[in-house]
Amino acid sequence: MDILIKALQLIMSLSILVVLHELGHFIPAKLFKTKVEKFYLFFDPWFSLVKKKIGDTEYGIGWLPLGGYVKISGMIDESMDKEQMKKAPESWEFRAKPAWQRLIIMIGGVTVNLLLAVLIYSMTLYVYGDKFLSNDSLTDGVWCVDNLSKELGFISGDKIVSVGGEPILRFSSIVEKMLSSKTVIVNRDNEEKTIIIPDNFIEQLIANEKTMLFYPRIPAIISSFVENSNCEKAGFLIKDRIVAINGFEINYNDQIAGVLSSYKDSSVIIDILRAGDVVSIKTKVGANGTIGYYPALLTFNQLEELEVYTMTSKTYGLLASFPAGYKKSVNKLSSYIDQFKLILSPSSGAYKGVGGFGAIGSLFPSQWDWERFWNLTAFLSLMLAFLNILPIPALDGGHVAFLMYEIVFGKPAPEKFMEFAQVVGMLLLLSLVLFANGNDILKLF
Repeated sequence: MDILIKALQLIMSLSILVVLHELGHFIPAKLFKTKVEKFYLFFDPWFSLVKKKIGDTEYGIGWLPLGGYVKISGMIDESMDKEQMKKAPESWEFRAKPAWQRLIIMIGGVTVNLLLAVLIYSMTLYVYGDKFLSNDSLTDGVWCVDNLSKELGFISGDKIVSVGGEPILRFSSIVEKMLSSKTVIVNRDNEEKTIIIPDNFIEQLIANEKTMLFYPRIPAIISSFVENSNCEKAGFLIKDRIVAINGFEINYNDQIAGVLSSYKDSSVIIDILRAGDVVSIKTKVGANGTIGYYPALLTFNQLEELEVYTMTSKTYGLLASFPAGYKKSVNKLSSYIDQFKLILSPSSGAYKGVGGFGAIGSLFPSQWDWERFWNLTAFLSLMLAFLNILPIPALDGGHVAFLMYEIVFGKPAPEKFMEFAQVVGMLLLLSLVLFANGNDILKLF
C-alpha cells in the first residue's frame, strides 16, 4: 500500500509538471500561429491510450510514462520527421517563424516550470506557513545517529556552528550544505573545532545508504523491548522516560551507552519518569552494556510537545508569500545546481547516487501529505527546468543553443548537423535514463 501511495503521488506530480511544461511551448506556438500537430502526456510509440483530434492538433495520453511532448510542425525534434523538413517551409511552420518567436516558443516550457515552482512555494507558505527546527535551538548539540558521522570526526553533543563558512539557520539543512562544502566548524566543550569533509563524502553517504547523519538529541523514552529484556523483566513499561542512572542525570538517550558501559554484568538503579512521577527501579546491565530497550525516535513536533525544543514558525499573508516563495525557489535551485556540479566530478562519487523514477518516487511520503506533495512538486519543477535548459540536443536547451547560433551568425545551423545532434542527444538521454534507473534497481539488491 505504501508503494502504491508513493507511485500515485509520483505519477500525479509528474503529470502536472509535464502538462504545464508542454503548455509552455503550446501556448506561444499558437499565439504565433504555428501549427502544433500533437500534444501528449507520456510517449506513444506504436499506440496511445487515449487520443482525440481537435482542429489541427491531436491530444492524447501515451502508454510510456517517461514525460510528454508537443510536436510542432517544421521543427527537428524527437519525431525525426525528415520528410516534412525536405519540403519548402510553410507560413505556419516553426522554421518559417522569426528567430525571436522560435526562441520564445522553446523557452516557454522552462519558463512555466520556474514560475510554477515560485507559485507553489508561495501558496504553500501562505497556506501552511514555514515551520522548522532552528539550529540555534539545539543548545546541547546534535546526536550522531550513524557511524559515518563519527568516522568523519563528529561526536554527539557537537554544536554545528557553520558549514562551508556559512552559519546554519535550519537544522535540516546541515547535511545538504555538507554535500558541497569542505569544512564544518563545531563547538565542542566550548572550543571550536574544524572537521574536514573528504572529497568522497557523497560516495560514503551513498554507500552507507543513509542521509540522516544527525538528529536532535532525544530524551530516553522506551518504545519497545528486545527479546529477554533485562529492563522489561525489572518492571519498565513502554513510554517510561529514563531521567537518571545511579544518580547520574540523563537528559538524552545518547548519554546512556557511555554511562552503562561502566556497569557491564552488574546492576544499576534507574530513575524513570512515569505519568508525571519519578520511579526508581533496579535492573541488570548486560555484558554488552545495555538493558534491552529501543528508544522512541520522536518527530520534531513530538519533541516540541515534550518541550525539549521549540520550533520556529513563520506565517505569510498573501502578498508577502510571493517574495518568500521566490526566495525559496532561488535557494532550492541554487542548492540543486551545486549538487549537480558534483555529479560531473568523478572523484566525488556523486554519480553513483543518480537515480531514476524509483529514487524520485522514494522522496514522496508513504502517507498522503499535501504540504509535502506540493513542496516536492515545486522542487521537481525547478529540477525539470534546469535539466531542460542544459545545451543538450533533444532538450529545450539544445534547441535554444541552435537558435542562439542563428541569431549571432544570421543563418541557421546546417540541417544535417542538427539532425545528427538530435540523434546523439536522444541516445545520450536514453543512456542517462537507463543509467539512473539501473542505479535504482541495483540498490534493491
